[in-house]
Amino acid sequence: MSKGKKKMVFEVQENETIDMCLERIKKAGYFPVRRTEKPIFEEKKTGQTTTYEPVGRQILFEAKVIE
Repeated sequence: MSKGKKKMVFEVQENETIDMCLERIKKAGYFPVRRTEKPIFEEKKTGQTTTYEPVGRQILFEAKVIE
């Protein structure tokens, strides 16, 4: 991570809690300003019909550098 970046996006990794991610952001010298959640869908085909079912979510934090 270069010190020139003012904003950065952090993703909550698998087997990581939100608190662990926030601690990682803090150690990198940033503070979170926005949380975004994106659903993850799985395509299921039954005959001619295709349905999309949610199977998880991706949590992202936008963070700014601590000055």
